[in-house]
Amino acid sequence: MGVSMKVTVFGIGYVGLVQAAVLAGVGHNVVCVDVNAERVKNLKKGLIPIYEPGLEPLVKANVEAGRLHFTTDAEQGVKHGVVQFIAVGTPPDEDGSADLQYVLAVAKTIATHMESHRIIVDKSTVPVGTADKVKAAVEAVLNERGVDIPFDVVSNPEFLKEGAAVADCQRPDRIVIGTDNPRVEDKMRELYAPFNRNHEKLIVMDVRSAELTKYAANCMLATKISFMNEIANLAERLGADVEKVRQGIGSDPRIGYHFIYPGCGYGGSCFPKDVQALVRTAEKVGYVPELLRSVESVNRRQKSKLFDGLSTYFDGDLAGKKIALWGLSFKPNTDDMRDAPSRVLMEALWAAGASVQAYDPEAMNETQRIYGSRSDLTLMGTKEAALNGADALVVCTEWNVFKAPDFEEIKAALSHPVIVDGRNQYDPELVEGYGLAYYGIGRGRSVRIVEG
Repeated sequence: MGVSMKVTVFGIGYVGLVQAAVLAGVGHNVVCVDVNAERVKNLKKGLIPIYEPGLEPLVKANVEAGRLHFTTDAEQGVKHGVVQFIAVGTPPDEDGSADLQYVLAVAKTIATHMESHRIIVDKSTVPVGTADKVKAAVEAVLNERGVDIPFDVVSNPEFLKEGAAVADCQRPDRIVIGTDNPRVEDKMRELYAPFNRNHEKLIVMDVRSAELTKYAANCMLATKISFMNEIANLAERLGADVEKVRQGIGSDPRIGYHFIYPGCGYGGSCFPKDVQALVRTAEKVGYVPELLRSVESVNRRQKSKLFDGLSTYFDGDLAGKKIALWGLSFKPNTDDMRDAPSRVLMEALWAAGASVQAYDPEAMNETQRIYGSRSDLTLMGTKEAALNGADALVVCTEWNVFKAPDFEEIKAALSHPVIVDGRNQYDPELVEGYGLAYYGIGRGRSVRIVEG
C-alpha cells in the first residue's frame, strides 16, 4: 500500500500537470510551481492550458479535494515536498541539442530554498549526464550559502503518449527509476506504490542508463515510423500496396503491428526533438549516428508527400485552388501542432498560391494562434463545411470523426473528385468506386511502377 507523501512539481506544462494530477489522484499532496502567473491563476479556477482527454476533471476534483495546489512561489514549493520533480521544458537549442537552462534554473531554485534533505527528480526529457549537471548546480548554490544539506538527484523519465497521457500515467507499462541510493529507491517505491499493485512495474537502474532509456524508446518508435515510410515510398515505385505489406510483416511476432503505419510523417514535441537531441549527443562523444540521422531525414521528406499528391493530380498548377483539410494537430486527441505535417502542407500550398479550408476537432485555436488571421486560411466549424467550394480534400490527422465519411457527399461538394489521404484511412478501391481519385501513402494512385 502507498503512504500519502508531500510532492512538489516544478513546471505545469504537459508532463508536469499530468503527473501532478495523477499523483494527487492517488492521495499524495502535490504543490505545482510555475513562473507563468496567468497559467497558475487559470489552473486554480480549473482552466487547463492543454487539451488532453480526462485531464480537466482530474485536475478539478483534486483541486477541490485540497490535494493539488498551484503557485508561483518557488520557496513554498521547495519547503513543501521531500520529492521535488523538475518537469520544465527542454526545447531544442540552435544546434538541435536539448537546452537545459530551465532544468538548471529549477535546480538552483531548489538549492536556494532547501533546508533539509530533498530528492530532486528529473522528469523532463534530458540528455545523458544531466543529473551530474543538476548535482553540480545544486552543490554550487549550497556552497555559496555556506550550508551542507544532503540531497539526491534521480532520473525518472516519463513515457506519456499525447492523447492518452492520463491513462498512461495511471496505468504505466513501466516506471524507470535511475538512482544508486537504496534509501532513495525506497522513497520512490513508496511514491509509486499505488501504481505498482498488479505486478512489478518499477525498473531500477543507474542514472545514466535511465536518462538514455527515454531517448532510446522515442528514437526506436520514430525509427519504426520512418522505416515504414521508406517501405511505402518503395511500394509506390514497385507497384505494391503497403497496407498488404504491413499486414504481412506485422503478423511476425518479432515485428508486431504496433507503430508500423506509414503516413505523412511524425510530429509533436517528442520524436523530432528527441531524435535530434540524441544525434547531437552522439556527435559530442565522437560517434556518427547514421541510422538516427536517416530517421530524421526520411521523416522530413515524408511531410511533403501530401503536397506532392495534390501537385500530381493538378499537374503542378495549384494557384487559385481551394484545398479542404481534415485534421491540423500532429495526431488525434490533442491540440498540439508542433512539427505537424499539416503545417508543412499549408505553408507549401500558400507558397503555390492556393488557399486552405480546414477543420480539426481541437486544434483550431492553436492554428489561429500560430498563423493569425490570413485571407488564404479559413477555419470551419465542421468537417462538412470544410468541403464547401473546395477543389480537393486532404486528410492529415486520423481523428475518429474522419474514419467513416460520406463519400457521396464528399464527391458532390468537391470541384475535383480527389482525396489525398495522409494516414491511409480509407480503402482505395472503395473510394475509387465512388468516382473519387484516391492518393494514399504507398497505396492508390500514388503507386506508379517505375521500371528499373
